Amino acid sequence: MSAKIRSLVLAAPLLLTACEWFTDFKRQPSIWTWEQVKDSTPSRGNPQMSVPITGTAVAGYQVSYGAFPATIDSMAGIRNPTAPTDSSLANGHKYFAINCAVCHGDRAMGDGTATKFGMPGINLTTDMTKGRSDGYIFGMIRNGRGLMPPYNRIEEMDRWDVVNYLRALQGANGQGVSVGALAPPGVTGDKVPGPTRMGPTNPAPFFKPRREATATEPPAFLKPAKDSAATSSDSAGRSIIR
Repeated sequence: MSAKIRSLVLAAPLLLTACEWFTDFKRQPSIWTWEQVKDSTPSRGNPQMSVPITGTAVAGYQVSYGAFPATIDSMAGIRNPTAPTDSSLANGHKYFAINCAVCHGDRAMGDGTATKFGMPGINLTTDMTKGRSDGYIFGMIRNGRGLMPPYNRIEEMDRWDVVNYLRALQGANGQGVSVGALAPPGVTGDKVPGPTRMGPTNPAPFFKPRREATATEPPAFLKPAKDSAATSSDSAGRSIIR
């Protein structure tokens, strides 16, 4: 084999890995919705000082996402806006089975699968937990604390359903409500959460708050533009629009 042929054989793998045969733009650099650009740069958050169009029990700027007892205590007074209907309990069951049962167990008695691997079992059917307000449990799910990680990925509307389902489990040892996994692993459809209705609510760390407009002074973007060439005054001092 000549030296020229040998060089072509050696260079072929490099040429094949350096380019693609098809240039249909299926593979190109892009950022998915809510995707983090890198570890130190968060995903795009909601507009600051805003709340989702679906409403919110407590806005992110009102209560921090810190996993501190005082922060969670501050949410204890939030009223549960969702009645424990059959649909609420069914939806709460789905989210509880996916997110909570692994540690707390199917009946919230602290015997989840994770306890077999060293995680302590936290029984949610004790009198102490029964005495917690719905808002407190809502805040605990939202922020987490201690060994409890934050589950803010469960959106507010569904989070209240989880609270209702837990209350049902706390009554009569969970009799009267469905327990356990909804379907075998891999089953999707209505057995898993749907698309987000709110989007991330964590505020961007580089946000610089602006001075809020007072009731007597509207924001600058609401003030009418001044155009000296568009108006003039007549002899009586009245403005004339040209």
